[in-house]
Amino acid sequence: MADSGYTLPVWAAAAAVAAVHQLNGQPFDPHARLRLQLGDATETPIPVVAAACLGPGRALAMTRCDPGELLDLTRGLPIWVEASWSQLEPDGVWLQLEPGEGVGVIEDTGQACLSAYARALLEQNLRPLVPLQQGLRLTLTLPGGRVLAERTSNAAFGVVDGLALIGTQALVQHSAAPDQLAAAREELGRRVAAPGWRGDLILVIGENGLELAPRLGLPEALLLKTGNWIGPLLVAAAEAGVQRLLLFGYQGKLIKLAGGIFHTHHHLADGRLEILAAQAALLGLPLEQVRALAAAPSVDRALSALAEQDPAAASALQQQVAAVVEQRSTQYLARHSERPLQLGAVLFDRSRQISACGPEGHQLLQAFRA
Repeated sequence: MADSGYTLPVWAAAAAVAAVHQLNGQPFDPHARLRLQLGDATETPIPVVAAACLGPGRALAMTRCDPGELLDLTRGLPIWVEASWSQLEPDGVWLQLEPGEGVGVIEDTGQACLSAYARALLEQNLRPLVPLQQGLRLTLTLPGGRVLAERTSNAAFGVVDGLALIGTQALVQHSAAPDQLAAAREELGRRVAAPGWRGDLILVIGENGLELAPRLGLPEALLLKTGNWIGPLLVAAAEAGVQRLLLFGYQGKLIKLAGGIFHTHHHLADGRLEILAAQAALLGLPLEQVRALAAAPSVDRALSALAEQDPAAASALQQQVAAVVEQRSTQYLARHSERPLQLGAVLFDRSRQISACGPEGHQLLQAFRA
């Protein structure tokens, strides 16, 4: 198995620490020593490329992302953090984060998009370096982040203009690697063994979906992130005794299941537009519409264009896809497990809204929200 590197929040925190050291008049150190586990005093040296003062009360530092040996689009990405002293906010907030070029922002608010872990990591490592009555402003820049973000599904979750700092831990979890499946199985085992477990589970596809699900009313206690190993984890859930299972994910990812693709990493299989076009043909849409769907640059753009032309057809196609996801997933389980369960699918779109539910998915969504 390839070695794992560190997530983007770690490299941003290292650059921030190096910049603040410059503000405090300390000599440049090619390693920032970070406490990576929240609440743990153990320090880990993280490489820093450069750091320097820009003038009174301003400093800049740079790191370069190293996610480990496995494929990751952030490999080699430079991270620039400018640090400057500021006034404390009236509510006592001492750390202000400003998104620079290439940093993803939440479309509705314009605020930098970063996970709770990313913010806590910054606060844990920077608080000892900042005087108590002093504020600190950080401006994060990810050169090339805007272009790289086009290869992600960030826009599906309302994140625009760049890459989000959404890691939930220090080490990279590669969703295509076998250890990610093993970790999910271990967590599944803990859920099943927990007192009061009732046989319900929501498999969430991806990190962004994990953050979105609670906002749409799904209980956090039922959520389990799957990564790309959806098929094997479905079987593991059935064998563990799960009775009701909801698949919750971005339509551009879950549509692969409608084509019988149950390991969804894009390096192994794609075919999303072909699946969409096939379902449109089965639904009886006109040939011109089918061809337009197949030629679109993405599933979301294909459906958006269809909705502008024929809203009823777009809605019917989304519902068809959700229903077929349920059918193919149930068939997959029947081939690989003798334990049946109620399986539903709920898909959401770029606007962070539920776009379609299969028949079982609609029932389970209502039940779990209640």
